[in-house]
Amino acid sequence: MAKGYWIARVDVRDAERYKDYVAAAKPAFEKYGANFLARGGVFEPLEGQVRARNVVIEFPSLQAAVDCYNSPEYQIAAAIRQEVADAEMVVVEGI
Repeated sequence: MAKGYWIARVDVRDAERYKDYVAAAKPAFEKYGANFLARGGVFEPLEGQVRARNVVIEFPSLQAAVDCYNSPEYQIAAAIRQEVADAEMVVVEGI
C-alpha cells in the first residue's frame, strides 16, 4: 500500500499561538501514524511563491492522511492554525 503525505506551506502570523496549534494537533498525528519528514528549517526557493515554513508529513496510507485531516482531533487544531497562520496544504499519494 502506498503511503500518503501531507505537504504544507505555512506563514505563521503569531508564533506564540502557533505553539497551541502544534500541541492541539499532536493527538491526531499520533492516532494516525504521522511521521514528520520536514518541519520548517532551511530551504532554497526555486520557482513560484514561497512561504516561510514547509512541512512534509508521512502517513501509513493516503486514507490515513485524509482521515487525520478530517478527524475531530485535527479539526480542533486546524481552527487554531487558521487563526494564526496562512497555509496551503495538499495530500499526495506516494509511489
